[in-house]
Amino acid sequence: MYSEELAKAGLLNVLGGQSYNFRMQSVGEQIVTEVNRLMAVLPEAPEHLYSMTQTHSNHIAYCDGESGDAYLFGRHFPDTDALITDRTGIALLVKFADCTPVILYDPQKQVQGVAHSGWRGTAQKISLSMLEQMIANFAVRPEDVLAYIGPSIDQANYEVGTEIYEAFAGIADRERFIIQGRSAGKYQLDMALANEALLLDYGLKPEQILRADVSTYEAKELHSARREGRDYGLNAMLTMMV
Repeated sequence: MYSEELAKAGLLNVLGGQSYNFRMQSVGEQIVTEVNRLMAVLPEAPEHLYSMTQTHSNHIAYCDGESGDAYLFGRHFPDTDALITDRTGIALLVKFADCTPVILYDPQKQVQGVAHSGWRGTAQKISLSMLEQMIANFAVRPEDVLAYIGPSIDQANYEVGTEIYEAFAGIADRERFIIQGRSAGKYQLDMALANEALLLDYGLKPEQILRADVSTYEAKELHSARREGRDYGLNAMLTMMV
């Protein structure tokens, strides 16, 4: 599974789902084999690989082949939920189960970013923080950016409580993506739509935003924390400019 539109624009990408597991807690050092398998699917081998310990933060790291720490595979940042690079040959890895992977790519300036956007990251607008860093540090123009919102849990299967509803109070018209649930104090959240709303509100046009429109909960070829329960696995997306 991959985004054909991103590939056509110049960003190599691949998604590893149910036939992989990128959850270190479950697979231990076997994760090195899993990552190598996924990298082998790319038509070109990366010169460097970056990953992160995702903590539902809004922390963003820059990847240049030397930044970060040496790791079991490639280089790594702790306590980070988004990665940015302006270098070709650097692959960025983002892991997810029901959370939303968001990819931003500027084919003109050759800058890409990947974000792990769970409900906390989405409420903190991590995709916009990533875009703003790309603009500030690499002179990216919003009108040149191609956004990809990857698979995540669908609204019908993502029931949340009042505390999560209130976490989105800082986003205008939150009813666009979070609606009253089946019982009092419960809501149904669409995180893909929430991330799309953030990007549209920032000024991106609908044609700049690609959506996978695949539910991790419904698609059995993908891992889902809500469907699989305590021993859930993790999917991953790998992206690289060449």
